[in-house]
Amino acid sequence: MLVINFRFHSTHLTHKTITKMNTIGVSTVTPVYAGSSFLPELIDRIEQIREKWDNSDYPLELIEAIFVNDDSIDDSLQVLYEIQKEKPWIKIINLSRNFGQHQATVAGILHSSGDWVVTLDEDLQHNPLLIETMLEHAVTSGFDIVYATPEECVHENFFRDWSSKTFKSIISYITDNTHVRKFNSFRLIRGTIGRAASSVCSHGTYFDIALCWFTNNVSSIRLPLKDQRFVDSGKSGYTTRKLFSHARSMIVSSQTKVVRLGAAIGFIGMMVAGILGGKVLFDKFIQPETIPVQGWTSLILASVFFSGLLAVLLGIVLEYISVILLHIQGKPTFFVTDRLSDQILLTYYKNRENHDRLSKTDTA
Repeated sequence: MLVINFRFHSTHLTHKTITKMNTIGVSTVTPVYAGSSFLPELIDRIEQIREKWDNSDYPLELIEAIFVNDDSIDDSLQVLYEIQKEKPWIKIINLSRNFGQHQATVAGILHSSGDWVVTLDEDLQHNPLLIETMLEHAVTSGFDIVYATPEECVHENFFRDWSSKTFKSIISYITDNTHVRKFNSFRLIRGTIGRAASSVCSHGTYFDIALCWFTNNVSSIRLPLKDQRFVDSGKSGYTTRKLFSHARSMIVSSQTKVVRLGAAIGFIGMMVAGILGGKVLFDKFIQPETIPVQGWTSLILASVFFSGLLAVLLGIVLEYISVILLHIQGKPTFFVTDRLSDQILLTYYKNRENHDRLSKTDTA
């Protein structure tokens, strides 16, 4: 959606008004579960970037900050209502019960209206001031989704950070999706794609996998991220149970490479058994003296051949089931998106670059 924003300060258009007439709308979405002690500072940071865009010629406007109360266990909802009284650009969505972070994120995105949507955690791990960097990376390189990748250890705990990377690497290999390694809850998503992916998410769908159904223009950018809640308390929002639940959702939402690999191995075994079986039959009838023991070779080869055949047939059946499951989950045949509004930001970046170049020339 292209937000047209006319601002008249007098009977004539000022330079600032002209530059702000065509703006790109940005929405933020934050799931809330136990963030009462973090929310005031997070909202202050969001307001900083909002005021910065409003008071400059940057063609961006933060039109809303959406907070999804996922049946929070503290007084987060009361904190949000109090802050909303003074900041009407804050939108609060109150879920009927706890559905989980991904589901809360999906609900927030479906209620958003920005050209771009940014998802932020509640615990200050994600700095809203970095949104500009992510946006510039997205529009200058033609990406629809940009994930933030931490520059250093997020949790300041070797095992916690190593296990997170290893988990993503394993799932990436199993699902044959190279984007899994980039997945992070600090995301910049083109609004149309984010809302389309959210609309097809069912109970077992992994949201980031669903995003990859709609675009392959996915990137990541290294940014300073720190899980301050884990550093201070040693408690993480992701338990072992939740990690296994995420893994299951990722696998269910993907056409897994393991199924195809198993079918390929079964086919190879079947072919090898067929070739060796042919050789055994040749020796049996042409040169039987070369077979000192009767029966064992044929039995083993027959077992290998039919086991391979079963593996191939099972792989085909599972592949069909996978295709049917993805169809049920809403994986689209195609999707159309409009990237023309990126020209507004591209023009701004180009003009800024030219201005900086001229300034350096004048200084020299």
